[in-house]
Amino acid sequence: MIRSMTAYASAENTGPAGTLSCELRTVNHRYLELSPRLPDDLRGFESQLRERVAAKLSRGKLDLTVRRTSDARSGSLQVDHALLSRLSELNLDMAALFPGLQVQFTELLRFPGVLQQAEADPQAQQAALFDVLDRALDALAATREREGEKLGAILRDRLDAIERVVVDVRGWMPEIRAALRSRLEARLADLKQPVEPGRLEQELVLQITRTDVDEELDRLSTHIGETRRVLGLKEPVGRRLDFLMQEFNREANTLGSKSVDARSTNAAVELKVLIEQMREQVQNIE
Repeated sequence: MIRSMTAYASAENTGPAGTLSCELRTVNHRYLELSPRLPDDLRGFESQLRERVAAKLSRGKLDLTVRRTSDARSGSLQVDHALLSRLSELNLDMAALFPGLQVQFTELLRFPGVLQQAEADPQAQQAALFDVLDRALDALAATREREGEKLGAILRDRLDAIERVVVDVRGWMPEIRAALRSRLEARLADLKQPVEPGRLEQELVLQITRTDVDEELDRLSTHIGETRRVLGLKEPVGRRLDFLMQEFNREANTLGSKSVDARSTNAAVELKVLIEQMREQVQNIE
């Protein structure tokens, strides 16, 4: 399956401890590199979080940010009713001594210990974190697959163009060999001394052997078929494609070095351009 390594996704959920939001940004990278930023009270889950991400992503540099927004209605604050009752009784006692004394309710709430942060349930925290993470990862995977479809279409288009070049060169080869024979005959005819019997055939065989590109064309056809097969696999294929691009480039270089005709030289250049365009796209495939 073709999946791009460049994508963005986000998700959020709301629970007793407030709202958790998760943002994911990925770019291409040779391996999976995760950079998480978590609230202090969620850092204890980082190890499990990394395992969860690695189960769904194989390559790419991932920036993962989790934020919490507290909700006043979430019930995360608790009141120490016993302490508040004692403060109320003390207020009544002081009111008898100081008739003008007035204490507001909000002032009582500010007294140390009256309002307390409720202790979060670790299991509930973990469940909320993994829920928002999983939904963000699912959204990220969907985005990467959509971008991957576009990359796959580009690669298949370039493969078709490479295949056309290979077919053209195959069709030119009989004519190129005939022209090579004619040039060789003309050169031997220019020699002032007699030519040994069979010399023409020997030279022709030698020249054709040096310029024979049938093997390179066969390998290019094999690489085209293998690349199309790999593009249809369900697993991450970026590394396989990267290796195939190296093989494509090797055959194109050899084809150019053996060329004795302007058409095959131009074909080798065209192949290199197409292969480089594919290589650039492959760099972004998981």
